Amino acid sequence: MRILITNDDGILAPGLQALYHAVADLGEVIVVAPETPQSASGHAITVRAPLSVRRVHVHHSFYGYSVDGRPADCVKLAIVELLKHRPDLVLSGINAGANTGINVLYSGTVAGAVEGTFFGIPSVAFSLELSEELDFPMAGQIARAILDCFVAAGPPPATCLNVNIPALDGGWPRGVRCCPQGTLAMEEHYVKQVVAPEHTIYWLDGRLPEGTAAPDSDQAVLRDGYVAITPLRFNMTDAERLDHAARWNWPASFP
Repeated sequence: MRILITNDDGILAPGLQALYHAVADLGEVIVVAPETPQSASGHAITVRAPLSVRRVHVHHSFYGYSVDGRPADCVKLAIVELLKHRPDLVLSGINAGANTGINVLYSGTVAGAVEGTFFGIPSVAFSLELSEELDFPMAGQIARAILDCFVAAGPPPATCLNVNIPALDGGWPRGVRCCPQGTLAMEEHYVKQVVAPEHTIYWLDGRLPEGTAAPDSDQAVLRDGYVAITPLRFNMTDAERLDHAARWNWPASFP
């Protein structure tokens, strides 16, 4: 089995190292990850500049390709150019922080996995909820258990799972729940700082409202101490509203 690993926290991130060691015995594991942290980069790709690639030794443990781009760049470049053979799986993570709700759209971790599905490759994004102590080795064991089930199920091509592991400060998760992506928006605000009379900077901050997530959503499942697994797709067409929109009084012609 050939496995491609990427992330959005950067190639030296402990979550990536934990994921590598968790799956290293499954076959050929190739790491292609951003040179620097790319959190909240979404599915951005680099089109107006070249991508610089270096082969680096990661924590004296394994070699990987460091790319000065985004997670989606890394997966695309790996599959199209760097690898001799297409991988059987694309894994992204383990991210420091959950990627649930609308944050799925902002997440570079999720984008790395979704990019794999563009090529028809089963892919999984792994994230660990923030807590006082991030136990990535334990998260790696959980990721491996999830991955073993995923592989054994024989997922169809282009299957993508978004896996969120709850905070591990209190021990192992209570179990696993498959659930839909939540739609609850963050309560966001900007912290304003006036640097000079004509120069102001803003820092985005926010939190998830307490106790208001839909009970079956990824946000609620994670809050209750379960691993939240959500299948994702990249076709964003709103089928319910497509027919409705088609009945609107659109212009019949243009000059």
